[in-house]
Amino acid sequence: MIDVEKFIKSNNLPKRGEKIVVAMSGGVDSSVTAALLKYVGYEVIGVTMKLYEATNKKSPKTCCSGKDIADARDVAKKLDIKHYIFDLKGKFKDSVIDKFINSYKVAQTPIPCILCNQTVKFTDLINFTKSLKSKVLATGHYVKRTENGSDINLYQADDNGKDQSYFLFATTQEQLETLRFPLGNFSKDFIRQLADNFDLS
Repeated sequence: MIDVEKFIKSNNLPKRGEKIVVAMSGGVDSSVTAALLKYVGYEVIGVTMKLYEATNKKSPKTCCSGKDIADARDVAKKLDIKHYIFDLKGKFKDSVIDKFINSYKVAQTPIPCILCNQTVKFTDLINFTKSLKSKVLATGHYVKRTENGSDINLYQADDNGKDQSYFLFATTQEQLETLRFPLGNFSKDFIRQLADNFDLS
């Protein structure tokens, strides 16, 4: 399926058997991330953010909605891993929604996903990861992370059509010490194949 040793080395992962927390959105990318890390031999713990109360259950999937949480929970059950739901509705409103509205009112064009990464996802979830005595928080973002001595850098993913490095430009060095992005070296087509192999699609 994959070269396990190469996968571990290229993602600067800890020794097999250690805990890795995976931010699970309910989508195929984060689900495959969790499945891959368990397959490789880690103790995987899933965590999903609850950012708001869904008002229309028939609406299409959106980030961290009720349907996303249910999907992530179902995947965690299928993978037989622990799964936590992290309620961040209040902080999301204060740090992302309100700032988005205020910026929009003064003719700016804010990008809420970047705000969310800065203030919610990569702050609270990293703290939660450390509280579980885990050194690593993995996500399903398509971006490559490299270590060069004390410097950690982000680069575009191999799949140019899925690259998400732009949304992570504000990630700090301290956050990058904990974060890993196992999908950066793969194409979206390959991830879909893995989802089929893991019976996640």
